[in-house]
Amino acid sequence: MARLGHFAPALIFGALVWVGLPALSQQASIAPNGAMLRALDKISGEVVDFDLLPGQTKQLGRIQVSLNECRFPTGNPAGDAFAYLLIRNAGDADTAFEGWMIASSPALNGLDHSRYDVWVLRCITP
Repeated sequence: MARLGHFAPALIFGALVWVGLPALSQQASIAPNGAMLRALDKISGEVVDFDLLPGQTKQLGRIQVSLNECRFPTGNPAGDAFAYLLIRNAGDADTAFEGWMIASSPALNGLDHSRYDVWVLRCITP
């Protein structure tokens, strides 16, 4: 039981985030035009900004980034965007990242990759 004490704050925070995302998504609009993302190659220092449409995949060096959807607060397209991404190492069936990434808090649920960082900048609206 003592070991659980160290993990209790993380478990509580994770549960709040997990419970909060459906509520946030119900108050959000889907951006049919996709998302603007930024990628950093930690070795070369190269930074690339790119747009993805829902269902589209982009090859960036050794990773492939796919966008499922991008959402933003209703009535505030410039507000905090969040996107559902799938990131894989090229030629590998295993995923490096799959889930929601939030523009204002990229480290909250971010890509853990030795060479690349990817984060959401904003949704693209009509």
